[in-house]
Amino acid sequence: MCDTAVALAGSTARGATLFAKNSDRERNEAQGLEMTPRRVGGGPLKATYIVIPDAPATYACLLSRPFWMWGAEMGANEHGVAIGNEALHAKTPAQRKRALTGMDLVRLGLERAATAAEAVEVITGLLEQYGQGGDCGHLGRFYYDNGFIIADPTEAYVLETAGRWWAVERVRRHRALSNAYSIGRSYDAVSDDLAAHARAEGWTGFGGRFDVAAHLIDEARDAVSFGRGRCARGNALLSKGAPWLDPREMMAILRDHGEARDWSPANTVGRTICMHAAEGPRRSQSVASMVSELRPGRTVHWVTASAAPCTAIFKPVLFETGLPFHEAEPNDWYDPQSLWWRHEELHRAMLRDLPAALAEIAGDRDRLEAGFIAQVDAAFAGGPEALWHAVVECWREADAFEAHWARTFQGRGSAGASRHARSWARLNHLAGLPRT
Repeated sequence: MCDTAVALAGSTARGATLFAKNSDRERNEAQGLEMTPRRVGGGPLKATYIVIPDAPATYACLLSRPFWMWGAEMGANEHGVAIGNEALHAKTPAQRKRALTGMDLVRLGLERAATAAEAVEVITGLLEQYGQGGDCGHLGRFYYDNGFIIADPTEAYVLETAGRWWAVERVRRHRALSNAYSIGRSYDAVSDDLAAHARAEGWTGFGGRFDVAAHLIDEARDAVSFGRGRCARGNALLSKGAPWLDPREMMAILRDHGEARDWSPANTVGRTICMHAAEGPRRSQSVASMVSELRPGRTVHWVTASAAPCTAIFKPVLFETGLPFHEAEPNDWYDPQSLWWRHEELHRAMLRDLPAALAEIAGDRDRLEAGFIAQVDAAFAGGPEALWHAVVECWREADAFEAHWARTFQGRGSAGASRHARSWARLNHLAGLPRT
């Protein structure tokens, strides 16, 4: 379960397109951050499950990638194209036969497209040729179709798919997408085979148009994922912030827990944009987050490179400077040499009383991020060397902040014996986390 949002320049305070996504996956399914260089291709390319021909040449990419996949949950390329995917559940069950996954399509779109419109063409072309399918779960089996928000500095699109069918809608101002079909009659294009199926089934009305979401969505699965509810919440927060949306506003949206005053991970009823796992079927949580400010010649990506954005710090990444760290790639086993797992020591300690812990750190967290944005803004005037030093300093300060709070919360209280605490204890044991 994920949430993605985009706001075009007319809805933002700084005149840039803003893209944001929480990637929600299983609790120990670490997601590494990596930069892949351009490559000269043309030969066979092994995606997560199948082999396809590689493009003759690819673009450099920033990828947030589940450790066991070839594809990425979200990312951006050197041209300022940003893409995030969402699991969608149609009335027709998703294909189990291995094909391209939604994450493969994200990465392929980024590697092969210099604009958002080109990325739509790349993804729909590959989808029609190879299809989508295969198990996308980590410990539990999970099959689904995919939706995407695809953005660049000047435009953005929502692309929703079912099997090899697809529908695309151009974003006019701002738009959210969650785990539910959302394109109604306002689509800009649909695949030929979906249009033919709609006519054959009698879906089309005056003008030959039809409501894509109404005819595709699995109502029972949506009741579980609360996809339409989260999409509505995301759209409401975007509308409330426009036309003054900025990177900090998008970070706040990704940290949203809804309006319930007594919210906590243990007692939440509906799934929220900032997703927290619990016992039973709610096994997913936000394991990585990204906000991108896209403008020609001055694009900055803000990443947590860790789970639970409410407990994490967004840090800058620029293609001009590259990643400021060289650490062990995370997997599903605890490794203190990995940034993702070091943050889990803080996150899981805070879970003993998350609302109280968030109240304690939120002010310092938000001030730190505001300072980072100001540092990077000022560094652009100083050229590549100034940018590099600013990025490195932001990451150093963020690491020190999280290390301080991890020490603060480690010895505080106990996890308790609730079902929620027991569910986390089991996952901690599976990952080999030391007891505290």
